[in-house]
Amino acid sequence: MKTLSILSTKLSAWGLHLIGRGGSMPGSIGCKVDANILTKLKFNGPVILVTGTNGKTSTANMITDLFEKAGYHVISNRKGDNLKAGIVTALLTNSKLNGEIKANAVVLECDELNVRHILPFIPVTDFVVNNFFRDQLDRAREMEQLIDSIEKVLPEYKGRLILNGNDPNVVRLNLVAKNASISYFGMDENKYSVKTTKEASEGKFCPKCGARLEYDYYQYSHIGKFHCSKCDFESPALNTCLKDIDLDKETFVCDQTTFKSPYEGMYSMYNCAVVLNMAKNYGISLDCVKSVFSHAPQPAGRNEMFKSEDQTCILNLVKNPTGANEVMKVIEKDPSDKTIVIVTHSLDVVKDLCDRAVWIYKGELRLDGDPIYVIDEYLKQVAIDHKEEKKKAIAEGKHRYKAAVFIDAPKDFATIQKDKGTLVSQGWQISDHDQAVFKFFLDGNEISGIKRKNRQDVFEAYQEAYAGDMDPDTIGWQVNLDLNDLDLGNHKIDIQCSEPDGNILADKSIQFTLE
Repeated sequence: MKTLSILSTKLSAWGLHLIGRGGSMPGSIGCKVDANILTKLKFNGPVILVTGTNGKTSTANMITDLFEKAGYHVISNRKGDNLKAGIVTALLTNSKLNGEIKANAVVLECDELNVRHILPFIPVTDFVVNNFFRDQLDRAREMEQLIDSIEKVLPEYKGRLILNGNDPNVVRLNLVAKNASISYFGMDENKYSVKTTKEASEGKFCPKCGARLEYDYYQYSHIGKFHCSKCDFESPALNTCLKDIDLDKETFVCDQTTFKSPYEGMYSMYNCAVVLNMAKNYGISLDCVKSVFSHAPQPAGRNEMFKSEDQTCILNLVKNPTGANEVMKVIEKDPSDKTIVIVTHSLDVVKDLCDRAVWIYKGELRLDGDPIYVIDEYLKQVAIDHKEEKKKAIAEGKHRYKAAVFIDAPKDFATIQKDKGTLVSQGWQISDHDQAVFKFFLDGNEISGIKRKNRQDVFEAYQEAYAGDMDPDTIGWQVNLDLNDLDLGNHKIDIQCSEPDGNILADKSIQFTLE
């Protein structure tokens, strides 16, 4: 199966190349042919796996350049196909049919949630972890779950861990990686460090005992020098430490040598620290490191500069709050007049940061103006679209009609005095069905004379959840019951909302006692 897996991957990759396409589909095919293909490959040299929330693409690419400049033949997933299928594609398309990798160094960028699918199955010599921040919750889940997925595969790992010594969420990995050797990189206190921070922070509590972490200083977010207020968990001694940081010149000092960072921002210098750590571990010269930094390409969407109608534009892809903070710091460094365009689905970001909003709807400009007004109109359209989608789904039989009914008065098991003369029963009813029928029963007998009342509160609470054309003036109902016609004792009120054919969508009953 091994040979067939490799061959099918190569052929599918070749076919995609012929039509000018790439991607990770070949790796998916290879895994389906042989689910254990990764364990059957033969590697000749270092295998470096790079993960983390921010900076893994730039870091992996610079490590690849470092080894190439040092004379290695390197295989890497430079384009960022960092899920299992993408990594398998990169490996199998560069292997012999017997499974031998045609290179003497492999550098792989790996998505955090996919580490568990890669690390235990190939002989990783160096496992680099840049940082952990809260990221795309819909995919990456809570950060604690993400870290836990990595911790579960570390007890058996016997290679070298290269960890960010300024990130407590990364340093904690040493607590479970008992069979690994560990090398730390980071940054010394500098003129940009701060004693307190209001930035989003994920490093508040000790992963060892749960007590609060205390910081001597912060570099950004929860990155800095820390120690537990109760146990011995603390920032480790750094094997690679950047000093004398100058963000204006984008320079730093390491091992008494000055380097210029290829990218702007303090956060990018941590990527450089990984490269220096790797060079030290493999005896690669500092001249090679300097050459890597001076020729590092700008990753697409990361401070990418281009011209548009004689205007200089800089594009930044931001995935999480920490990344956004660091990008804004870089922007604020430039004192010149500029227009900052934020493309986002977050209405809070638009409200908090923007003085102008442009709403693009289905590829067309819908509205341009004050953010509050534009957002209000946008939400109205979202509600309309939501209703139309529900109506379409109901018409196609994908969803059933639904309804909700409620009796506000009288309360269930209430005791009513007959001498009151009249009992006012009231509540509300809503439905997806525009022709829904509402009925009121007392002791099994249908009662007429139902009055409709305005229930704006119910309308606002349910307007997005129900597809029907609800009118707040008809949602509420009221029935006046003549108590003089009723006998003393227990009575029952039933209400129903049904389709015109009688199919009941929702109902509710209460009992009351007449004395």
